[in-house]
Parts: sequence; structure tokens; C-alpha cells
Amino acid sequence: MTRIGIIVGTTRPGRLGPQIAQWVETSAKTRTEADFEIVDLADYDLPLFDEPRVPRLGVYEHAHTRAWSARIAGLDGFVFVTPEYNWSIPAALKNAIDFIYNEWNNKAAGFIGYGSNVGGARAVEHLRQIAGAVQLATVYTQVNLSLWTDCENFTTFTPAEGHDAVLQRMLTEVIALTNALAPLRQA
Repeated sequence: MTRIGIIVGTTRPGRLGPQIAQWVETSAKTRTEADFEIVDLADYDLPLFDEPRVPRLGVYEHAHTRAWSARIAGLDGFVFVTPEYNWSIPAALKNAIDFIYNEWNNKAAGFIGYGSNVGGARAVEHLRQIAGAVQLATVYTQVNLSLWTDCENFTTFTPAEGHDAVLQRMLTEVIALTNALAPLRQA
């Protein structure tokens, strides 16, 4: 069965990412074409990149890197949930992506951005560029959530009507692209 990871892209205390990831997972469980599971960066406690070798070599010195590598290698595609911090993604997410390389290759990625101005759109645009650099193939549809209209008091995620349909469209694209890329991952 195709396995899609829902990556919570922030480790900040009080973050909305886990609530949004839970919404994605609950919605995705209605699908039968893939299994979805939450991957929370906070569970991996990755320090600022500390591997002495280039990630492309796949030779990891530290146990935390090997654990992260195994987790990402075991997944076929991803949905990234990222807040927008100063018009970009959180440092923790960039760091986690940079720790490994081959484990991302030839997999699909969809994006959910959230923020106070443009629903995390600028963060997602940066994340699309980063994804290309690690050979992740990105889907067209993205979900943009506003802290003003999709959250109560900036602390409780309450998605506005209409986001479910966009989420389902994005999930369909992620599953299709993940399956299309399978022969490249097996080569």
C-alpha cells in the first residue's frame, strides 16, 4: 500500500501544525488508495545539521540522522504542513529536509501553508523550490489557511467551509503522482 507522510513542519511551542495535520489525517482516512500517517518534526529532535558528510552520500554518523532517514525512506510521498515565518518556512523544516537527500528522491509532495497574511503562500513557494532541489515532485493544488479565518484566537484550528474540497483534490494529486513515480523509486 502507498504510504504518505503528513509532515508537521514546525517545532514551535503552541504551534497549530499538529491540529492541521490531524485534520488532514482524518480527512485522508476516507481514502482507500493510500495510508496516511503524521510525521512530527518535534519527535525527531534534530540538531542544526551536524553530519560531517554530504547527505547525497547516504552515510550518516549520528543516530538521529539514521532514524530520520529510515522514517522518510519508508514513505512514498508527502503532505507538508508549514506555517509561514517571515515569508518563508520554519528553520526546523529546512534543517530536516537538508539532513538527508536520497530519501526524498522521486516522491510526490503536496503542500498546506498557513499564516496571517496570505495563508502561507510565500512559505509554500519557497518550499516548492527546496523540494525541487531534493528531487521531490510537487503537485499543483495547495491548501492555504488563514490564521484570521481558519483559527479561533490564533490557537484553535477551525477550517472554513471549502477547504475540505481543496484538500481532497490535493490528496488525489499526491496519490496519483506518488504512484506514477513508483517505477523510478524501484529502479
